[in-house]
Amino acid sequence: MPIPIRRPIARRRLLIALGAGVLAAPLASFSQQPGNVRRIGFLAVRSRPTPSNPDYYDAFVRGMRELGYVEGKNLVIEWRYADGKYERLPGLAAELVGLRVEVIATHSTPATQALQRATSSIPIVSAALGDPVSSGFATSLGRPRGNITGLSLITTDLYPKQLELLKTMVPALSLGAVLANSGSPRYPANLKSVQAAAQQLGVKILPVDARTPEEIERGFAAIRRERTDAVIVLADAFFTGQRRQITELAARNRLPSMFSYREDVEAGGLMSYGQNLTDYFRRAATYVDKILKGAKPGELPIEQPTRIHLAINRKTAKALGITVSKEMLFRADEVIE
Repeated sequence: MPIPIRRPIARRRLLIALGAGVLAAPLASFSQQPGNVRRIGFLAVRSRPTPSNPDYYDAFVRGMRELGYVEGKNLVIEWRYADGKYERLPGLAAELVGLRVEVIATHSTPATQALQRATSSIPIVSAALGDPVSSGFATSLGRPRGNITGLSLITTDLYPKQLELLKTMVPALSLGAVLANSGSPRYPANLKSVQAAAQQLGVKILPVDARTPEEIERGFAAIRRERTDAVIVLADAFFTGQRRQITELAARNRLPSMFSYREDVEAGGLMSYGQNLTDYFRRAATYVDKILKGAKPGELPIEQPTRIHLAINRKTAKALGITVSKEMLFRADEVIE
């Protein structure tokens, strides 16, 4: 005789299996839907960072990861590297716009200008933007109104203080070189700021223009010939990428050096006075996150710097025969040994 109870059990197992499959199928397809992967662009002025030469771009990636966006999992970043060649920026900006990414992150005035000319609809987040209002990127810091937002830098207004600090460290300073990139839109204003401060302090200025690594080498040769007492390196995205070259040339020529960012001092420069760029790039990720969640860039206030960081490399000072006064050590936010 057949045993009737077995068929309902088998049927019940089949239904459970089918039910589990029905439940699992939508979950699997949901996890594979393209809509769950966010796609953004990043217009990088400098070269791709390497493990031996980390960069601020790594800080941006870390910031995105802290907010739950992981490259290769739920985030695609379309990187475009200009390798310090500003003339490449318009073409790279056009490439990113053509990819129809959701947001484009970048930094510096030249890169932001290239993107502004390429699109008025895709949101742009700048991690380090000099004078956004006068540069035409925003109508106001509190309400940008356009498609550009992010974090603003103070650079031009800091050069007088940089020169003053450098002269405090090197009292005999009478002729100072200024390493600048004339390809930067901020070049005239930046140089004028240093020259005006130099006149007040009785210091003569030797402008040295450099747009390539080779021109940096030639620039330092000219600095050596002119027997300058120190060098101020103006804030520039290209120079940041050439940090090691510049700090090594300054050391080789026994030149006290002033920079805008602490990482240059960490690499061997004598002093820096400016903002923390690593933190800026990490915080730029919060703007991207807000936009991906629906915020409009024109309604996100552009963040202004609230703290200026003074860093001194005492090891470099010692190598140059400079004694760092107790007053300067007290004023410094960071002393690198």
